[in-house]
Amino acid sequence: QVQLVESGGGLVQPGGSLRLSCAAPGSIGSISDMGWYRQAPGKQRVLVAKIRNDDTTDYDDSVKGRFTISRENAKNTVYLQMDSLKPEDTAVYYCNCNHWVRGWLTHSWGQGTQVTVSS
Repeated sequence: QVQLVESGGGLVQPGGSLRLSCAAPGSIGSISDMGWYRQAPGKQRVLVAKIRNDDTTDYDDSVKGRFTISRENAKNTVYLQMDSLKPEDTAVYYCNCNHWVRGWLTHSWGQGTQVTVSS
């Protein structure tokens, strides 16, 4: 796997917005899909959203209509636009990239960025 670099987390009030970014190195090669996971305090890591090579997307029901995942292929970067944030969105958010290395599908991760939604 390779190192993914995340940014954009922080503290925001309920109803506010944040935009997370995740960049993979240019040497990563062919990407299958990228996504965002989150792990709330005392909870397991779960999938929030992913975007495939054909630009189709999946979202967890808890974020549909509020979060938007997108990517900028030339920069090997994926974004998560988070609107109408709720306290339940508080978690560490992890970027994931599934990509091909020597003919095998490889799973790389970012180190996590904290998102806190609180009054």
